[in-house]
Amino acid sequence: MSAKIRRPRLAKTLTALSLGLGMFAAANAQAATDIDLVLNWKYEGAQAWFFLAEDKGYFKEHDLNVTIDQGEGSAASIPKVASGIYDAGFGDTNALIQLAATQPERAPVGVYMIYNTPPFVIAVKQDSPITEPKDLEGKTVGAPANDAALKLFPAFAEMTDIDQSKVTINNMAPNLREQLLMRGQIDAAFGYITTISFSAKGMGINPDEELRFIRYGDHGMDLYSNSIFFSQEFIAEHPEAVRGFVTAINQAIQDAVANPEEAINALMRREPLLNRAVETDKMLTTVRNDMSHPEVADIGLGDVSDQRLQNNIDIVVKANQLENAPAPAQIFDRSFLPARADRPSKL
Repeated sequence: MSAKIRRPRLAKTLTALSLGLGMFAAANAQAATDIDLVLNWKYEGAQAWFFLAEDKGYFKEHDLNVTIDQGEGSAASIPKVASGIYDAGFGDTNALIQLAATQPERAPVGVYMIYNTPPFVIAVKQDSPITEPKDLEGKTVGAPANDAALKLFPAFAEMTDIDQSKVTINNMAPNLREQLLMRGQIDAAFGYITTISFSAKGMGINPDEELRFIRYGDHGMDLYSNSIFFSQEFIAEHPEAVRGFVTAINQAIQDAVANPEEAINALMRREPLLNRAVETDKMLTTVRNDMSHPEVADIGLGDVSDQRLQNNIDIVVKANQLENAPAPAQIFDRSFLPARADRPSKL
């Protein structure tokens, strides 16, 4: 008799336990926070750490479900987050400053600075008569419409005494920029030095021998560039998710630098037709040229210098004749950064 009594009780106990575990699993599944992220450009080596963070489970460790989409330019990702299409983005801080000056209630907020060295250039052919900024007057300069260097040209022109009315701007598809430059259909091209250099290499051109670069940073524009940013709404509603995302990327960048092959493997799983050697070179060049400002030794990767950011804001506001100057706190919030000891001092 006792055996007949125990079986249903055991069955009930197991059923209750099973239901409890099921509810617990469901609750855990629902606890993951979704983040829709838009990048600055098509998948490439310079973004490998985003994919590495996903593949190594760093996002999952922080209960994050991250969807990563390709972008259309460093400036283009800003309005996509501002409009609510995406929760987060990777893009140009200077475009973010312009939006914060005109629509502060919509502007995203930077939380982790990656490109701390200005990559903005104007490229010309090696034999071009353009040797200094003023020589651009009377010339045609081309770039994709969302190119960050193009967006910053008013500031560059202001600082180098270029009469913008004498410069013709020609927009084209990104894959045509270097071709039009080499064919002489444009006199110069706006862009990131790494992007133009590697696009040129893809055409069989040696950028060190066949191109010259007028660097914005050599003419008083020591600006920040691409950062990770989130919408104001997402930050207010999911601060721990923002902190977890930043922590994951911070670790993934260090992993990528320590083991480039592993990082490029993560990229190639998304775009298997890419050239592995080229993308590896692109990632390492980006680390060396765009992410290694001397200030990293003091403040660590991911953070910004308050004074330098203020100067950055002043330059953009003045050059674009903006009525309002956003405060640095509207542009960057360091409260989500990992501890200083956990962030790189050298790359």
